[in-house]
Amino acid sequence: MDFYQTKFTEKLNEALKAVFPIIGIVLILSFTIAPIPASILLLFLFGAVLLIIGMMFFTLGAELSMTPMGERVGTKMASARRLSIVLLLCFLLGFIITISEPDLQVLAEQVPSVPNHVLILSVACGVGLFLIIAMLRMLFSKSLPFLLILFYTLIIFLAFLVPSDFLAVAFDSGGVTTGPMTVPFIMALGIGFAAVRSDKHAEDDSFGLVALCSIGPILAVLLLGLLYHPKETGYTPSLLPDIQNSVELWNCFAKGFPEYIKEIAVSLLPIAAFFTIFQIISLRLKKKTLLKIIIGILYTYIGLVLFLTGVNTGFMPAGNYLGQMITGLPYRWILIPIGMLIGFFIVKAEPAVYVLMEQVEEITSGAIPGKAMSLSLSIGVAFSVGLAMIRVLTGISIFWFIIPGYVLALFLSFFVPKIFTAIAFDSGGVASGPMTAAFLLPFAMGACEIAGGNIVQDAFGIVAMVAMTPLIAIQLLGAVFKFRSAHRVPAESITVSYLDIWDEDDIIEL
Repeated sequence: MDFYQTKFTEKLNEALKAVFPIIGIVLILSFTIAPIPASILLLFLFGAVLLIIGMMFFTLGAELSMTPMGERVGTKMASARRLSIVLLLCFLLGFIITISEPDLQVLAEQVPSVPNHVLILSVACGVGLFLIIAMLRMLFSKSLPFLLILFYTLIIFLAFLVPSDFLAVAFDSGGVTTGPMTVPFIMALGIGFAAVRSDKHAEDDSFGLVALCSIGPILAVLLLGLLYHPKETGYTPSLLPDIQNSVELWNCFAKGFPEYIKEIAVSLLPIAAFFTIFQIISLRLKKKTLLKIIIGILYTYIGLVLFLTGVNTGFMPAGNYLGQMITGLPYRWILIPIGMLIGFFIVKAEPAVYVLMEQVEEITSGAIPGKAMSLSLSIGVAFSVGLAMIRVLTGISIFWFIIPGYVLALFLSFFVPKIFTAIAFDSGGVASGPMTAAFLLPFAMGACEIAGGNIVQDAFGIVAMVAMTPLIAIQLLGAVFKFRSAHRVPAESITVSYLDIWDEDDIIEL
């Protein structure tokens, strides 16, 4: 019990530090330049409480279940003698996890001309295919920058062919599908695959799976755009709630709880079933280890239900209304610095960010500090939100930001240690999670509505922007790291310790 009490206290402190700055910013804005109706403010505050509790449960649950599950499955799969079976399992795993991702349902609703099931299955196939590519890269130690250049060149080529109304949604899809359900498991899977290798580049190649799996959805949605030739991609924002009393306040959340209880259960079930089959056939873990994983899955379930209910019910209306009020000011340019300030802090509230930072510190034995990564991500997201607000106010095409950004990111990949390139491209998918979709996107949509812009062309794309700038920020961190360690320990000689998070009995046998 002491272990769980200590962990709960640790995760609660992390959640409070992550969410309190956002609460403070919203409160300061609401009492100064952007007054918010009491009903929306109460929704926001109640949602913030659920978000904090949800983050606490989720981060602990991911640490106890998703990470060890992924590592063990990855190690067993990489040890299999038949490559065809490994690749088939990779595709099935990528397909199942993507369909399990709650944020994918949101994406499907934004493309009215494409049937939801067609879009979801296409994106799932894209992730499954690119998980195969990612695993082949790890098994045969192929260069990640080369693959990134190849596939992003293809993306840019296809992007010139799709309708402009479809473009931003296509780029957003890469960030949406690598959400809180997908990232912990896929990243741990990479660590498990790398554990069977003993060469000096194993730790470098353990990252990059999320980066490649983010490409599949973009290509899938772009191809669908060419296939379906969508003409009606308009988006109708939902009405802001008008709450008169505490009972109506509770009813707003009471309507959300059953939806997310069912949605997260459906999302977790395929992953749990996959792991159960693997446990029976191959893993045969000890009862003590298995019990901890089951407890972790339960915590993950509770955390995601609370988190998504709080964010979607409480944060969406507040974000939309703030965007409207700030853009309606005579000095609407202030939207840019305020957006940057929100972006700086909101990435700290993304649950998968903590999973990434912990795994980076574990793999590199602390050589890459989590605090340095967190600061780099915050700076990168702040710039991306600032650029997104410029797009909202001016209507500049996302092409003028996305293409130069990815060209710069790919250029930097030739000059920084390989592990930083892999971590950077993973960070893009991690940073653009549910907080971005549920607060920053409504914020941009509210601002775009008052500015008189095209919501689909100018507001959508903010997820893609948030996913892009960490690629540059983390690689710049890598350049600094390389410079500082030039006369000490080279980045390539960082030792790797694949120890489990519990006790010596559960160490993975290499």
